Parts: sequence; C-alpha cells; structure tokens
Amino acid sequence: MTLGENGEIRYLKNPEELARIAAIELHGLLKRRTSADSFGIALSGGRIAKSFYTELVHACSRAPVDWTEVHFFWADERCVPPLDPESNFSTARAFLFDPLNIPTEQIHRIYGDVDPEYSASQAEAEICRILPINDQGQPVLNLVILGMGEDGHIASLFPGEAEALVKDSRVYRHVTAVKPPPKRITLGYAPIFAAKEVWILASGPGKKQAFEQLLHQDESLPVTRIVKESNRALIFQDIAPL
Repeated sequence: MTLGENGEIRYLKNPEELARIAAIELHGLLKRRTSADSFGIALSGGRIAKSFYTELVHACSRAPVDWTEVHFFWADERCVPPLDPESNFSTARAFLFDPLNIPTEQIHRIYGDVDPEYSASQAEAEICRILPINDQGQPVLNLVILGMGEDGHIASLFPGEAEALVKDSRVYRHVTAVKPPPKRITLGYAPIFAAKEVWILASGPGKKQAFEQLLHQDESLPVTRIVKESNRALIFQDIAPL
C-alpha cells in the first residue's frame, strides 16, 4: 500500500516477521552498494531493535556484507552512560556491532553522558565531517531507521512541539521528552527529510491509534510529517492488515 507520493506500507504478521523482513531488506540494500563512498545509517532504539539487529546478523552470517565506509549514527539517544540499559548505543553494540565486528571508527555514538548541548553540537560536527552536505547544509544519510511511539513520535520528536522547533535547521538538538528518560539528543526534522530513505519499524497493538492517524495523514503526528516530507518512506508494520 502506498501513502502519499513517497510512502510505502508493508504489513507483516508479527514482530518476528517484521524484524526478519526489515533485516533482509537492509542486507539487500548493503549488498547492492556499488560505490566506496561513505554510506550513513542512523539507528534508533525501541522494543524491536534487538530482534532487528539479531536478524541482520543472521543474514550477514549467510551472506557477508562489505562494511567498508558504512558509518553508523543515531536518530536519537538518551542522556545516559553508554553501558546503561536505556542507551540505544548499548543495545546496538551488544546485538549488532560486536557480533559483526564493525570497526570502532565507523561507529559514531552520541555522548549521552556529557552536557546535552555539547553532546548535540559534537554529534552534528561528527556527522557533517563524514557525510556529504546538501544545498540546505544538511548531511545526507543514506538511511534513517526509526521506531514509532504510541503517540506517533519518532526519534525523540514528540507531538506538540512549537512550529519553530519543527522548522529548526539544527542537525541534532537537545530535547526534554514526555516519557522517561526525559533528557535526550535527537536528529531534527531537516536531516531526516534530507535522507535518501527513511524506514519506520512500527510494532505492537498499542500503536494502532497512531497508525490510523498516519493513514489519515494527521500532520499533528511527527511520524506523518516524516512520511509526507521524506524522499522515500518505507513503513514496516504488524499493527493492521491493509
């Protein structure tokens, strides 16, 4: 099913199938790379992340991927130490980076254990150092992988933000979330819009209302804004058949 000009929705029967199919899709995308240029992926957390990473590792064990110049960034991070269970980096390290032996110089974590404003500026400088910059001054990620919250938030962009923040051109910014842990660093809308592809992994019956609002293109939800404005948005969901 398509959603607007750039959105595509795929229905999977359960979280396990969602994780497996999304991992196979990413594995194929990486296998089809024909350039040695930097390839930037922004990761997120959420309940589906562990299963998704595990399935990607399995796919790579069957058909190895050339990880040369594949760089990992974050769509958002909690302001916690890197070994904290709430850290998105910690999950990725345990279930993705270590099993695949990803070189440390290709992993660009957000420093959640330092001053948030400094952390956001450091993360912005790092991603702009590695990736090409478009005419609007935004780094161009090849892929942003996002979850979707029960309220329709993505990364750490929540409903109800002031329009000035929605239009903010900063690559990363410090936010105070409406759910714990409250202090976070997030990609802004502008760098997500600039990405070549955005994938949304929406899993769980508690997200049915937000998914229905997305289908009705309710632009009060961050997820709807992302789908509408992205170059290509691919939504993997196990919430409702289409």
